[in-house]
Amino acid sequence: MHDLRRGNRAMVLRAVYFEGPLSRRELAARTGLSQASVSNVVGQLVDEQVLVEAGTVDSDGGRPRGLLRVNPGHATVIGVEVAETWVRVKAFDLTLAVLAEETLPVEPDNQDRDLVIGHILTGLEKVLAADTVCTDRVLGVGVGVPGVVQQDSELLVHGHTAAWRKVPLEALLRKGTDLPLHIDNGANTMGQAEMWFGAGRGAKHAVIALIGSGVGAGVIAEGNPFRGARRSAGEWGHTTLALDGPPCRCGSRGCLESFTGAAAVVARHRAAMNISTPLTDEATAFRAALADPAPQAQALIEESARYLGAGIANLVNLFNPERILLGGWAGLLLAEHTLPLIRDTARAYALRHPFEGTQIALCELGPDAIALGAATLLVNRFLRTGGVHKLSPPHR
Repeated sequence: MHDLRRGNRAMVLRAVYFEGPLSRRELAARTGLSQASVSNVVGQLVDEQVLVEAGTVDSDGGRPRGLLRVNPGHATVIGVEVAETWVRVKAFDLTLAVLAEETLPVEPDNQDRDLVIGHILTGLEKVLAADTVCTDRVLGVGVGVPGVVQQDSELLVHGHTAAWRKVPLEALLRKGTDLPLHIDNGANTMGQAEMWFGAGRGAKHAVIALIGSGVGAGVIAEGNPFRGARRSAGEWGHTTLALDGPPCRCGSRGCLESFTGAAAVVARHRAAMNISTPLTDEATAFRAALADPAPQAQALIEESARYLGAGIANLVNLFNPERILLGGWAGLLLAEHTLPLIRDTARAYALRHPFEGTQIALCELGPDAIALGAATLLVNRFLRTGGVHKLSPPHR
């Protein structure tokens, strides 16, 4: 009986969260529950201030029907993006409106794990200190990281730099916070955000391509993340496109990332144009490479776009998705300049039949979708439990 009640709560809460405001009658139609069951569940959720009244709507010949929506202030969730050139921490209300945020830079050649962990905890402390954040209503902290997240007896992060090999990230963060932690690969968190609120809505089979300093992908199959036997599915950036090609930081050669990741594009552009000044900002250098009118520079960018198109063709042939969504700060910039070339190349190298059923489009939530997606890890758990949760104590 307890599980049945929780399941009913979860169905009602999920319907209101994604489709609200809704009336009680509409909730009964969407969930298949009886009017009596809906009224009982709604009464509980309103009493707990998870749901609130949201006005009325006229009904056919009867009295107006009351609408319900999720109470944004019921809880706070924290989303963290660990990128290769910054750590971004954001506090959101329950409907994922931003309450506070903090971004701390990381130098491309100094991704020391202790520095990154310190940045996460510093950013967390700062957003929790914001006047807009109620610290006794925090559901937890979601963290999106580059690399493979292994969850066995201990959570370990396997990155592609020497400083991020078998990092016990959860245990290290636990030394600085008592808040519940949920950690996942950044491409997966961005993928969930896009599937919930962005360009992936309505699709059951999709690949969300994350192109920043490095390259990764979140694979969605039957509406759920596909993780693989050891949770490393989606390391698309380390598929080989050129035997004995340029070295990749993973230790192999000719990886997709070595042609299309921002770090690789910047390095190749600087070498081609004999730029010897110190690199201070990767994003600025990447934009400069895209905008460089020199024929040699433009040929390099076109080559990167063609390799990206070939990599997308591999995704089409392997996963047969409905949609492939290009995102990440570098992916959005590269697509802004070369999307027709990327699509044409993918068409040339993909099998015709699956390609004709695949839409190649841009992510809609912008470059900050990783932190948003990390926050959805907490919201998803909240929805699955029907809003039954224990709020965390104030951050120490």
